[in-house]
Amino acid sequence: MNLDAKTIHKIADLARIHVDDNQVDTLIPEMNKILSFMEKLNELDTANVKPLVYMNEATNVWREDIVKQEISTADGLKNAAKHSDAFFMVPKIIEK
Repeated sequence: MNLDAKTIHKIADLARIHVDDNQVDTLIPEMNKILSFMEKLNELDTANVKPLVYMNEATNVWREDIVKQEISTADGLKNAAKHSDAFFMVPKIIEK
């Protein structure tokens, strides 16, 4: 496939970029090189190649999600600068 100026402008419009008319003459050979490289890749036999879904074949080992009390609320709050009965008190950061 050989590109022409009309196709370059259409690609630029789809990519939402501005291409001046004087840039089109330099873009045509560069884009044709890219397309010819892609045509060479289409010549490869990929019949026995599995599609790449993940970068590695490892699967995650999930553990059961069990709720348990690691520390008490009092132990969690004892090093807090400010706290109420069961909550950390932090300065307000969002103003209305």
